[in-house]
Amino acid sequence: MAKIFLATLGVGKGTWGHVSRIISEQEFDKIILVSTEWVKENFNPQKDAEWILINNRAGFDIIKDEIKSKLPLGELVVSIISGSGKEHTALLGALKEAKMDYSLVILTGGGTKFY
Repeated sequence: MAKIFLATLGVGKGTWGHVSRIISEQEFDKIILVSTEWVKENFNPQKDAEWILINNRAGFDIIKDEIKSKLPLGELVVSIISGSGKEHTALLGALKEAKMDYSLVILTGGGTKFY
C-alpha cells in the first residue's frame, strides 16, 4: 500500500519549514498538499507534490467536500501543523466521513514522531 503524506499549508510562512523538513527527511510514495492557489505559487516542496486547492474563505462544508473528493487510497500520514483551524477541521472531517485511517506526524526536539 502506498505511503502518502497529506498536509495542510496555511498562508503564514512560519510553519512551511516544518512541512518542508518532513517532506525532505521522510520517504513517501506520494505527497499531497491542501492549500490555496497563492501558497502553491509560493511554496516549493522540493519533491513532486499534488495539490488540493481550496478557497480558504469558502464555507466549511465546501472545503471539506473538496478535500474529501480528492482523498487518495493508501497509508495516510497527516500533518496539520500549518494552516487554520477551519482547514484542519475540514481535513479531519473529510477523513472521518470517508472512514479513512491515518497517523499524525510532527517534528519534535527528539526527531520526527508518528502518532
